[in-house]
Formats: sequence, C-alpha cells, structure tokens
Amino acid sequence: MEELVEKFRFKLSLTSTDFVRSLGSDINWNARLIGVKGARGVGKTTMLLQHIKMNLTKVLDKTLYVSLDSIWFSNNTLVDLADDFVKKGGEYLFLDEVHRYDNWSQELKNIYDDYPMLKVVFTGSSLLQILNARADLSRRAITYTMQGLSFREYLSIETGQHFDKLTLGSILSNHSKESTLINAKVKPLQYFDTYLKQGYYPFYKEELDLYVPRLEEVINMMLEIELPLLRGLDLAYVHKIKQLLLIISESVPFIPNVSKLSEKIGIARSTLLLYFHYLAEIGLTINLFKESGGISKLQKPLKVYLENSNLMYALTSSAANTGNIRETFFANQLGYTHKIMYSDKGDFLINEKYVFEIGGKDKSRKQIEGIENSFIASDDIEYGFQNKIPLWLFGFLY
Repeated sequence: MEELVEKFRFKLSLTSTDFVRSLGSDINWNARLIGVKGARGVGKTTMLLQHIKMNLTKVLDKTLYVSLDSIWFSNNTLVDLADDFVKKGGEYLFLDEVHRYDNWSQELKNIYDDYPMLKVVFTGSSLLQILNARADLSRRAITYTMQGLSFREYLSIETGQHFDKLTLGSILSNHSKESTLINAKVKPLQYFDTYLKQGYYPFYKEELDLYVPRLEEVINMMLEIELPLLRGLDLAYVHKIKQLLLIISESVPFIPNVSKLSEKIGIARSTLLLYFHYLAEIGLTINLFKESGGISKLQKPLKVYLENSNLMYALTSSAANTGNIRETFFANQLGYTHKIMYSDKGDFLINEKYVFEIGGKDKSRKQIEGIENSFIASDDIEYGFQNKIPLWLFGFLY
C-alpha cells in the first residue's frame, strides 16, 4: 500500500485550489458512501483531490486517494485495501475510476457493511449503475452527477471574479436585473464564443493548443474503453458510432431518420436506436423525446444534440452550424438540473411547462406567439426585454 500512498501524495502536491467546482460545495461530504458520476474529462478526479487538500490536510495520515485502474489491483482486491487501510487507522478513502474494477459494486457494499468507521467516496463513468443485480448500493450511496464547466464557472476562471448561481425562476422573472448586475462586472459576450469552442472541459487551462487532440482522446476512450467495458459494445462498431457522431455534429440540428441513417451507416435499425441510447448514457449526446419518463432503449429520439458545443468543434471538419451550436448550449446547460423535452412549437419544452425558442438577436416571437409561458433565448444580446432573454444567461444555472 506504500506505493499507493506515495502516488497519492505526489498527485495532491500538484493539485491547485485556485478554482473549485461548485458541485464540491453541494456534496454532503459527511455521508459514509458518496458516488460521483460523470463523463470522462469533466473534473471528477480534481474535485476529490481539491476536497482533500482543502479539508483533510490535518488528517492526511488517515486519508487515501487511489485510482482503481492502478496496476496494484492486478494482485490485490479493493476489500484488501480497505481492510489494511482501516487497520492502520484510515478513515477517509477516495476511489477513482471504480468502473475499471470488475467487482466494484459488491466489494463496496462489503466495505460499507463491514467497516462502519470508514467514509468512502467513489467516482465512475456516466454509465455507472449504482443499482444492479450483484449489489444494491442505491440505499447506501448518495450519488451526484458532474458535468463540464458551466459558462458561469468558465467566467469565474477567466476573470477571477465570483458569480452566484441563478435559478431558472430568477432568470425568467428577473433576467433584466440579473444581466445588468453581471454586465457591470464583466462583458459576457466577450467570452461566450470562446467558451462554446474550448471552455467546457476544465483541462483547457493546461495546454490550450492541445485541447482538441485531448478532447478527441476523451471521445476515443469513451467509445473504445468505457462502452465495450460497461455495455459490451463490439469494438468493430466503434467506427460506425464515430460516423454517427460526425453526422450529428454537422446537422442543423439533427432530426434522425432512422431508416435512411441505418442504411447509410450500414447497421440494423434496432442496433442504431441502441447506439443513440448508449451515446446519451455515456455523455456524448442529448436525446430529446416527447414523453417525460419511461423511455425505452429502442425508442427513437425526436432530436439529437451532441452533449456540448465543444464536441461539435472537435468532431466536425466543416464550420459548425450556428443554430445547432446555440441549441446545443441551451440543451446542455438546462438539461443538467431541469427536465428537457422535445416541443412541437418552439425548440424545447422545459419542466413540462416552459417553451423556448432559440435564435439570434433578431429572432422574432412569431413561432411562439400566443403560447403561454413561452420565451426566446437570444444570442448576441447583453440585455433582454420582456420574454426575450440573453442566451448566455442560461449558463449561470450551475
């Protein structure tokens, strides 16, 4: 275990706390078993190490962080680690990438039941299933989901200023006041386009020139490692999924014609629908349906977006469609904490109540005229008026 401690201390020494994700303050760190799910690259590892550095330095000898993709686990079990750690006085165990360890759920259940003095935090892929046949962790674990940087968080990093989170209700009823307060501190439109291209994943701060290659690597690892590992995807089909992602990225936006698409890509209709489901699960797409719940794996989505606009710029070889970029941003920022659905009128139905049309600064109210609780999210404006709201303001929801 000494080598694991050495690696942990080295990683901790390199961890900066200059900026901390807002999810860190939402987590109840006192719980005995905490799970954090999220797509690769969104900052789960950094958040764990920052929490340790800011809150557990006085009990560092009782704290251990380890990634479960470590070669150490080829000859040792997770239960062995916990047992040895507790015998040496350990109290806080942080487990990263648990999906890379075959029997993680059963062993976590055993650790929870057998070592009540130990607090465990674990992270895993968006595909992680807390409730499964082998070990029901849903009654034991408090689970949180992390996604990439919000526009609010990105602005905080770039300007060094603090911006409060806004509720959807506050934006809808007080958007003029909220946008005025923000514009007094910073000019959001000065940063918005750059965020859409390369500001969603926290690693943009490391080597900006390498951002797109690193993002391509993230996509490849999700498709070539996580999907085969957690959903049994045949690696032979990965290139077809990449082809599907490219089609989505170049669309205006993408409204799937499953029959034509399955013929074009060369896969069966049912397999294609399953791919749509998996891509949304893993955090590479957002699928919109008319129904609010009970969506079948083989149900056709009515609209499909990439999960965030940065993916569009990384995947498409041509200029990304402006309308698709705007809608992708809105779907990403709203979908994290609100129910987002397909709407016959307007572009989105939020929380089964609010209809939104997305467009540029000259977008008219024609398409939503006469619809109750309808709004326009308009790009390229600093301030809104009545039911016309700046698009960037929806980036302050988390």
